[in-house]
Order: sequence, then C-alpha cells, then structure tokens
Amino acid sequence: MPSDQYDVIVVGGSYAGLSAALALVRARKRVLVIDAGTRRNRFAHAAHNLIGQDGRGPDAIARDARADVAAYPTATFIDGTAVAATRDDAGFAVTLEDGATHHAARLVLAIGVEDELPDLPGLREEWGRGVLHCPYCHGYEVAGRRLGVLAFGPMAIHLANLIPDWGPTTFLTNGTIHLTVDERDALEARGVAVEDAAVTAVVSNGEGLQGVRLADGRAIPLDALFIAAPVRLGSPLAAQLGCDIDETALGPIIRVDARGQSTVPGVFAAGDAAQPNKSLAGAIASGMLAGAMAHQSLLPATTPSR
Repeated sequence: MPSDQYDVIVVGGSYAGLSAALALVRARKRVLVIDAGTRRNRFAHAAHNLIGQDGRGPDAIARDARADVAAYPTATFIDGTAVAATRDDAGFAVTLEDGATHHAARLVLAIGVEDELPDLPGLREEWGRGVLHCPYCHGYEVAGRRLGVLAFGPMAIHLANLIPDWGPTTFLTNGTIHLTVDERDALEARGVAVEDAAVTAVVSNGEGLQGVRLADGRAIPLDALFIAAPVRLGSPLAAQLGCDIDETALGPIIRVDARGQSTVPGVFAAGDAAQPNKSLAGAIASGMLAGAMAHQSLLPATTPSR
C-alpha cells in the first residue's frame, strides 16, 4: 500500500468538496482535499440564497468552511490542480500538475464547472458585477432597475420570461434566436421588450454597467444584464476515469445515482459538476451526501438480517 494512502481524496476545495470532506473527517476518515482555487463564484461580490450566510463574500464563506474541515486531525489540504486520475491496486491514484501522485480507496469529484462566456467586448469585464447568470443569486440587488437578457443558448427564452419578476426587462435576441408568434406574445404578456438587432459590445464606465451597443449604432441603457451561458466541466478527471456524462441544456454533468456515486464504483461526484440546477445550497447538500455515502461504501459488506 502506498505510504500516502488516504481513505478518500476529494478533488475540489469549494463548497461541495468541503462539505464532502467535513462529513468524512467527522467519520474519522483520512481525507485529502485538492484545491485548485477556482471557485465559479469568485467573480461575485457577495453570495445569496444561502441561509445564514446571505450577503457574505464568497471568499469569506469558503475560508470559514475550509477552517471547519482543517480543524479535524485527519484532514489534509493541497493547493494545486489534479491533472490525471486512474485506478490502481489500492483504489485510485490522482496526479497533480507538479507530478506528485496521491492514492485513495475512494474519490469524490467536486470539480465544478467553468462558464463559457460569449466573446463579446466588455462582457468579461462585467462578469459577476453587471453581467449576471442567476436571478435567485443576484436579482434582488438589481430589482426595479433596467434589466436585460442576452440570448446565448437554449435557456434564453426561459430566462427572458423569468426576469420580469425583478424589473422591467429587455430581451436581446442578438440575431441568434428567432421567436415564434406565440413566444413573442408570451413575452409581451410579461411586459418584456424584444430587441432583435445584434449586440456588438457591453458598455460600462469602470464603475458599473451602462448598457449594450447594437450593430446599427443604437445603445440600450441597462443596469444589469443576465445571460444563461453554457458551462463545461472544470476538470477532465471524470472522463479519464470513464464516468458517464450527461448533456443538459446548459452543458455536461457527471451522472450520479441517489447516493451521489458515479457510474464508476468508488467514484462519487457532487456540486455543480453533478447537478443541473446549480447553487451554493445545492452544492453543500450534494457534497454532504457524497461524503457520507463514500464513507459508507468503505464499510465491509454485510448480509442484512431478517
């Protein structure tokens, strides 16, 4: 058995990974958490819709969560990126970008996702500030102001129907979506203004979003712009291990069962990488489940008594 053998390696030190690790160290298992430090919400000023933490900075929430796990003697942290994962005689081997390899009987993949933002001038600079992805996370803070929805993917119409509950909304189809008569009527019934011209830039003054510029030279003033951008998995490890991956309207997710286990025995997954509806609360819940079930999978097989 390798000298650095752990019971479980958790790949990903964000909310789901830390929640999984906490369940495991409280079960007195030897756990290694590998953290690349690329949380999806690192661009946001504050986190919302997380009871007891509403309005706190994402960095502060993650820092406190890591301290909770680190207080247990069986927890180990490595700040780095896992680049490869394979099976071995002791379970699994995970290799980091510096070449170091660590071993465990079980894996929890809390690898997160990365947003595939449109290549539109000015958009990345406002990402997480004036350009937002989730009204439940950030809608209240811009409620009643001039809101826009930029079409970029199949979920745009759903988002355009949703956002008016937070304020007056303009749907920028951007020449990428051709609305049916019924779809336009439904948007009109919600009070949504539809703009079909292509968007050429997101405009800000360095202190906040100003609006968008259209291909015909017009400017649409906006205070916040929502987009439903697709995502990709934050790491290739699931594919390397042979986990089944399902495609959703917003991108791939690792297929898991009711216990949080992937289609590869011994590999569990949690957080944004393993669920279509993505939120801090959901990530924490799925992480706790994956950690607890990874622990239980280590127990000796028994025959249920009558």
